[in-house]
This record gives sequence, C-alpha cells and structure tokens, in this order.
Amino acid sequence: MDKLAIIGGRPLYGDIPISGAKNSALKVMAAALLSDEPLTLYNVPRLADVDMLLRLLEQHGTASSFEGSTLRLHAKDITSTEAPYDLVRKMRASFNVLGPLLARERKAKVSLPGGCAIGARPVDLHLKALTAMGAKIELDEGYVFAEAPEGLKGADIAFPFVSVGATEHAMLAAVRATGTTTIENAAREPEITDLAECLNAMGGKVMGSGTSTITVEGVAHLHAAEHQVLPDRIETGAYIMAVAATGGELELKGARADLLGAAWAVLEEVGINLEEIDGGLRVKRLGDRCTATDIVTQPFPGFPTDLQAQFMALMTMADGVSTIKETIFENRFMHAPELGRMGAKIAVDGQTATVRGVARLKGAPVMATDLRASMSLVIAGLAAEGQTMVNRVYHLDRGFERLEEKLQACGALIERVKE
Repeated sequence: MDKLAIIGGRPLYGDIPISGAKNSALKVMAAALLSDEPLTLYNVPRLADVDMLLRLLEQHGTASSFEGSTLRLHAKDITSTEAPYDLVRKMRASFNVLGPLLARERKAKVSLPGGCAIGARPVDLHLKALTAMGAKIELDEGYVFAEAPEGLKGADIAFPFVSVGATEHAMLAAVRATGTTTIENAAREPEITDLAECLNAMGGKVMGSGTSTITVEGVAHLHAAEHQVLPDRIETGAYIMAVAATGGELELKGARADLLGAAWAVLEEVGINLEEIDGGLRVKRLGDRCTATDIVTQPFPGFPTDLQAQFMALMTMADGVSTIKETIFENRFMHAPELGRMGAKIAVDGQTATVRGVARLKGAPVMATDLRASMSLVIAGLAAEGQTMVNRVYHLDRGFERLEEKLQACGALIERVKE
C-alpha cells in the first residue's frame, strides 16, 4: 500500500493546473448511457474513481477511449442492465447508472452502494424520485430491481432536504421521461449546472439549473455531443489552503472564482490574497500566519463540506480559536485525531470542532480516513516541521490527479513511497 512522505516547511511557488471536477465527470459519464450516439468529454481527470465508473459503463456495453483528458464514450447498445455489487460497492456515484438504464431500457438491476466512512448517506431520495416517475422498485438481497414497462413519466418531485446526488439522479432519469418533471428543493452546486449543460448539448431540455427549481422536459432521443467538464472547485480550494499553510505564491491555472461560493470570502477573511487573472487565480498568504475564523458547512453556495477537512488543517496553524460546524455529513471529523498526532489542538463535540491554533505542527505518521481527510493531512504535512508519512493514499488517488507531481513542481518535498 503506497504512502506519501512529506518534508514540511517549504513555501510553494509556481503554477498548478486545476483538473476537471471529479464530482461532475462521474455524472456526465453516466449520461452516456442515455444515448445510442457518442458522447465526447473534455477535461476529464485521470482518477481511480473515473476508472472504476468506466469499468462499470463498459460492463453495460459502452465502448470507450481515453486519450489525455479526452474521454470518448459510445453506448450504442446496452448489453447488460445489471450493475453488480463488485463494481458499485467501490464508489457511491456508480449507483447513478440506475436512472439512465431505467430511462433507456425500462429496467435495471443495480447493487445498493456500500458503506461510507463519512456517514450513512442513504439512497432513499433517489428511489423516491424514480418511483414518482412511475418506476416499480423492489429491494432484494442488496440489489435494487427497477422496471418501468411503459417508460418513465414526468412528475413533480420535492426533496425534503437538498441532495446533490438525488438531484443529479432525477435529472438523468427525467431527461428521457415522457412529459415534464419539476424538481423542487434541488441542489444548486456548480456540478448540477455542468450536468444540465451536458444533457442539453445532447438534445435534452433542462431548465433552471443553479436554482432550487429545475424543470426537465423529457425527449425521446438524445444525440451525439461534446462537453467540457468544469474545473474542480475542491481541488482549487485545497491548493489555496496549501499555499496559505506554507506561504509562497501560486497561480492556479484554469481555476474559477465563481465556483468557490462562500469559501472565497472565508479564505480572504483568514488572510489569503485571491486575485482573478487571465485563465485562473493567483494566490498568496498575507502575513506570516492566517487568522482563525468560524465556518458552518452548507449546500452551495455555502462553505462546502468537501473543503472542511482542509480548512481544519489550515486552522490548526492559525492565530486564535476557530469553530467548525459540520451540517452535511455525520462522522466527518475522523481526520481530527490524526491532525492531533501532529500537535494540533482540536476538541470535537458532536458536529462541532473547536480548533486552537498552535505555533507549529510537527511531522508524524498519520492515516488517511477518506478522500478529503487525506488532503488535510497533506496540507498539514507541507507546513509541519520534519517528516510526515501519510498512509492509505489510495483515498487521494480517488480525487486528486497527479497530486505529488503538481506539488513537487512548486517546490514541495513530497514523494510516493511504495511498500
């Protein structure tokens, strides 16, 4: 199992290209199942999660080619409507093939996704949306058996709380349903808009993305299309916090300020200078240390839960005391004890963590518990005194493309150690 060895204390200078958004790429990839014509996607990151979903799409009969960051998919014929446990269990986003298979083939058998280290994250909202569109659904031995012999029908769907995955799943199914579907209390994340733009490029009629009400007029057929995946806002935020922790100055190529939402103001508040430049963002820390501030994770445009762990790492080295309240997922403070091994002062009480900034962190062996927690440990290691060894880096490979290569190019002493 690979590890990352980091010698901290070096400021970061240079350019980092921001990859395509993993959370968007996975959903637009699933859209390929909706059409018997080719879908070409640009700016797709080379990640373990992308590879896993690609294997699942191939299992359904999708032909593919991956050259650089260009992914070509062609699901001319669906050869299997079953998504087996061995593939779906490895990644939650795989479950979103259910809607496209059901919309196109009128039946599907998809494994329920496996457990998640950061909470239960049930799929009941996904299933209720499909049921509202006329699907008959049964659960048996860990599988969802779904059928819609007459095809899916447009419906009014009102989610009791905001769910990015359920919103995306409803959109994927509704685009080929008969009639009009209205999704109330829809998620407003940029990845929702990116999916809508892809579906519309394929001939879909999705309106209102980026607002809390999305309307989808179903169409009988989707055609060939090209789509460029938006830049990864979580990767952008992570590298902003890395330079904030270490000092230095970075240009984040391809990054977009509008995708950061409330995180932009928070990062400026703690003492980071963010400047929009042609083709990206320029980032540097003002002063020797950041200033502590409080955050509450919220759906977009609020502070994203996927940047909470990285922000906690930054606050361990800030002047003052900060509180971090996690409102999206339970069990998402598992990185706190690992940061504590490096000298951080963090007290967790339920869904709130209180972080008292220390003069410096010290390198230590630490263990990643999930994707975003992994990056928090990397940020801490880059700023810490001495060597940090991050174990279980397969989590990082799921969501950060060429991480050590990008950081090495900016002066970081980081390397992958193979056991």
